[in-house]
Amino acid sequence: MPELPEVEVVCRGLDALIRGEKIEAVITFRDGLRYPFPDFSALVGASIEQVSRRSKYILIRCVLEEGGPCLLVWHLGMTGQFHVLPMAEEAGKHEHVRFDFKSGKSLRYRDARRFGYAGVFSEASWLQSDWYLALGPEPLSPSFHADYFYALCKKSNTAIKPLMMQAHAVVGVGNIYASESLFQAGVHPKRMAKRIAYRRVKALVLAIQQTLSRAIDAGGSSISDFVQVDGKPGYFAHDFYVYGREAAPCRRCSAQIKRMVQTGRSTFYCPQCQR
Repeated sequence: MPELPEVEVVCRGLDALIRGEKIEAVITFRDGLRYPFPDFSALVGASIEQVSRRSKYILIRCVLEEGGPCLLVWHLGMTGQFHVLPMAEEAGKHEHVRFDFKSGKSLRYRDARRFGYAGVFSEASWLQSDWYLALGPEPLSPSFHADYFYALCKKSNTAIKPLMMQAHAVVGVGNIYASESLFQAGVHPKRMAKRIAYRRVKALVLAIQQTLSRAIDAGGSSISDFVQVDGKPGYFAHDFYVYGREAAPCRRCSAQIKRMVQTGRSTFYCPQCQR
């Protein structure tokens, strides 16, 4: 599943390619994916003002011909991809929605496993939606800091890695980047969150921020289906220290990387570097 860096990379790519475009038509090839599609017809005639992100949601801000701004909110699910192509190009495999623009370009959404979903909101209704209200702070924002995360850890009865992956605690830190950040901070993924000292929580917050920033700069991590809007892969996977490296030597101490399962997800760690 795309995590925060992959979604951020997609948002930046889309913003550069479709900002200012005017929606001429919306074509759907099915009734919905994970959930039924919203009424996209309200977007016909709207101009795209900006593409941004909240957690793993892509926010396409549109200005309607009548009625002011609205948000097209999209979650990529596990295999969702956006592509910007010439309008004349035929629909590709697993293509479910297309937004045709007045310029002759077309925004296509493809999703092999069909777990993605979308909604159309006013700005006010988005802030009151269940999708938005379930979200914690952004890890790269000033609201995510050591004091905040330490207080949260002290109230937790779970291990640190599952806590990091809970959206109410901090958004967008999925399985890959949780494992990598814990390695960078030297924290064992099974350590109980409430038993981690403040200085180590502070190191972990910094590791999360640095790991995510490096991944964004590298274009994300192409595991399975992820590609950028231009079809290129992300290159951060080449820099993994632990994720997917079971039985390989640690790049710091040469100990063998281990794998275990936590809350149904594979966790990778170094038994020597992480305590």
